[in-house]
Amino acid sequence: MAKILYEVKQNMNTASKTYGKWYGRAKALETMNTRKLAQHIAEHGSIYTSDVVFGVLEKFRSCLVEMLLNSKKVKIDGLGTFYTTLESSGANSKEKYSVQENVKGLHIRFLPGQEQEMDLSSRQFLKKAEFISIDQLKPDPEQEEGSGGDDGDETEP
Repeated sequence: MAKILYEVKQNMNTASKTYGKWYGRAKALETMNTRKLAQHIAEHGSIYTSDVVFGVLEKFRSCLVEMLLNSKKVKIDGLGTFYTTLESSGANSKEKYSVQENVKGLHIRFLPGQEQEMDLSSRQFLKKAEFISIDQLKPDPEQEEGSGGDDGDETEP
C-alpha cells in the first residue's frame, strides 16, 4: 500500500477563526523531475529506455500546454482532465470588463478521473493510502544517549 507522510501543525494565524487548531499536512520526500520519472517508468519492465520515456514525457508537457492555451481540455484516460480557469476581478458591467484590467491569473487545474477501474477521486484515493506521521521517522532523543550530543548536522525534512 502507498505510504503518505504527514505532519501535524498548529494554526498560528491569530486572525483565523481556526486559530490554535491542529491540522495534518502532507509531506513529500522529494520532487521527482521528468528525468527521474522517466527512469522510474523504464524500470517497471518497459521495453523503452529512460531516454525514450523522457522524450515522450517532454513532448506530452509541451503539447499539454499548447492544447490548454488553445482553450482545450486534455483528458488522460485513467488519470484525469487538465483544464484552465481564470482568476479575475469583477466589473460593473459586461461592457466595462476587460482582460487587461480584470484578469489577474490563468491557472492550470486538474480533475482526477473517476472511472471505476482507476477511480482517483478524493475518497477512493484516501482508501488506497496508508498514513505515517513524520514524527515516527524522527529519532527519539532519549534513545540516543551515548551519541555525544547534537552535532549540528541535523536537518528537518
